[in-house]
Amino acid sequence: MGDLPANPLAIELTLANRELWWQTKDTEDRPEYWKVSADVWDLEVCPDEHRHVGDLWLAVAELNPDRCFLDMIEPEQWVLELIAETVLDLASGTLVSELDDQISDGVPRMVILSRFQLDEVWRGFGLAGPLIASTLERFSNTARLGVCHVSPAYFMQECPDRISAELTCVRLGELLGRVGFHLWKDVHVVDLRDRALIDAGLEPLQRWGPCGGQQ
Repeated sequence: MGDLPANPLAIELTLANRELWWQTKDTEDRPEYWKVSADVWDLEVCPDEHRHVGDLWLAVAELNPDRCFLDMIEPEQWVLELIAETVLDLASGTLVSELDDQISDGVPRMVILSRFQLDEVWRGFGLAGPLIASTLERFSNTARLGVCHVSPAYFMQECPDRISAELTCVRLGELLGRVGFHLWKDVHVVDLRDRALIDAGLEPLQRWGPCGGQQ
């Protein structure tokens, strides 16, 4: 493993909401789509080609009893459909009661982690978990839970064979578990007010902060 390209405490998150210009809050009940970019800020010394750290893609959905999330999903969004069918009561559009009892009260919305990617030079330093946790924690005042679905099918083009894809899923499941997710049927879920999520987002401070063990 090489050295970090820059101080990881100098990484900033930029959250951008993506929507067509003609879509308005008054007329659209569709999910919100967010792109999160992690980058080394300009005040830190870092080679320009390594300044970009990674990206996260999110969808934020209302848990609305007046309109089920499934009704707002496009036909090609089968992953969102799978998640909705797993965690929602399809009759009411809200969380199934067994899961609802495990999640803190809050704004009735869920954040779906659709994809996460670190640039190659930033891999292997344990930053994926803290960046995921820190990103999701920013939605803790406007949503109740985070959800992620992991399947070997997502990695068949990147991995040489099915076994490699399955091992990738196992590692990702373990990564999600370290930041507070637990497996609910076929999806990973996390209470956005879970202390484990907050602690995971602060973990780099313990490693690289002034009182941390690494310099």
